[in-house]
Amino acid sequence: MWEYQHSAETTATPEALWRHWSAVDQWPEWNDGVATIEIDGPFAAGSVFTMTPPGEEPLRMRLTEVVPGKLFTDELDAGDFVVRTVHSLEPVDGGRTRVVYRTEISGPAADQVGPQIGPAITADFPDVVAALVRRAES
Repeated sequence: MWEYQHSAETTATPEALWRHWSAVDQWPEWNDGVATIEIDGPFAAGSVFTMTPPGEEPLRMRLTEVVPGKLFTDELDAGDFVVRTVHSLEPVDGGRTRVVYRTEISGPAADQVGPQIGPAITADFPDVVAALVRRAES
């Protein structure tokens, strides 16, 4: 298994952060890693979305877990490996919120594929989380 995690703390409320996460059609406005995105259904477990990173081929992913105001998990099943990202909101002392993005690559090919694609998948996490935080704080 390959894994990576990035987190940041903010004064933004979980509700404010969740509004931006659950408005999938607005992700390209604050996430530079998303050129276009379409979701086939509500922001709920089981819904499939197609996300196209700038200059790349579209990726078809599934929401596997959605707990409003707390977390959502998306998954890309590539057959011999699975890329799973958990996006979570954790309360922190002083009324702050910790935003966490955690990616795991698992499956038979994970040990080979993880070190190859994992860093590319997660390279923008610090920028994406910072942009989300700025948007939710404003």
